[in-house]
Amino acid sequence: MKYIPYGKQNVTQQDINSVIEVLQSDFLTQGPQVTLFEKDVIDSVNAGYCVAVNSATSALHIACKALGLGLGDILWTSPNTFVASANCALYCNATVDFVDIDPNTYNICTHKLAEKLIWAEKCGSLPKILNVVHFAGQPAKMTEIKRLSEKYGFYIIEDASHAFGAKFQKSPVGDCKYSDICVFSFHPVKIITTGEGGVATTNCGELAKRMRLFRSHGVTRDPKSFSGVEEGDWYYEQQDLGFNYRMTDIHAALGRSQLKRISSIIEARNELSKAYLEKLRNLNLKLPTIISNCTSAMHLFPIQVQSSQKRLEVFNFLREANIGVNVHYFPVHLQPFFRKMSFKVGDFPVAENYYKKVISLPLYPNLQVYEQDYVVNKLNEALTL
Repeated sequence: MKYIPYGKQNVTQQDINSVIEVLQSDFLTQGPQVTLFEKDVIDSVNAGYCVAVNSATSALHIACKALGLGLGDILWTSPNTFVASANCALYCNATVDFVDIDPNTYNICTHKLAEKLIWAEKCGSLPKILNVVHFAGQPAKMTEIKRLSEKYGFYIIEDASHAFGAKFQKSPVGDCKYSDICVFSFHPVKIITTGEGGVATTNCGELAKRMRLFRSHGVTRDPKSFSGVEEGDWYYEQQDLGFNYRMTDIHAALGRSQLKRISSIIEARNELSKAYLEKLRNLNLKLPTIISNCTSAMHLFPIQVQSSQKRLEVFNFLREANIGVNVHYFPVHLQPFFRKMSFKVGDFPVAENYYKKVISLPLYPNLQVYEQDYVVNKLNEALTL
């Protein structure tokens, strides 16, 4: 069997043609495609504004900056995520902390969040921002989180890097109905890809304006925003300390082409996931819990085996069988860099226990039935060793 990765981009000839058209045009960057891609995303997720950048990490950074996160502030997020979900706070000289996860959905546990908020209010250490991760493409419990934000006064960022095309209670993730800003990733293994890239959506014009400023060096060319007198058509102003986080037209064109297939991509991922659930239901595994009132983007299909020792055996067996399983995620608070901040084993036991047993199986739209069957058969062999 040829190598089967855990995730893989789905690129068509139409995608290739769209990129070639840009390469043959007058603009490779700062042309029309980025603006058109932003409009396409707005139409897709029903948001008010969209700001395209070169990665979801950049989007998280400028989202935090736009919300005024800084020295003395605190951001909370999930320990079950990629490090960027926490690093965005540190980029702003803020402090980061975590909320343990729900043992079934692997998203932030709203009960633990409520308990921690009560404690934080008493201690005078409430978060300024809660960065909610929609792990594996399944939306977190946003109505409960929104209610808590209104009670305790924190901003909400949705880290929906896994969840483009997902829906929470029939509303598209990214419409910011329950949040201030939502961030998506378009890395090649994500739902759709721009090669590298990300966006931030919001319904607040001022937040969008600030994110656009931070995206491009803190520089504006909009005469309406100038603090000085315009000296000519060449004139621009740096009004804040920004970054070079721009997306190119090449990346945007690929994203626009991919976006046209979002419905079929989500459908394929969910059909493959249903097949896994059926084919694996009699094995000694804990399978993902799919929430009934949501549509998951099914970025990942995480299973849990009986123990950490068994996980290592199964993982190695599948890798030797040319199956590119992976682990999502090593808890952020146990990374060496974060341990220096006094985080330790036992701080977030549900996330730590989940990590010890989890394996992500291959899942992407082009995964063939015979390849999935091969994965299932080899997994069955590994569990009986």
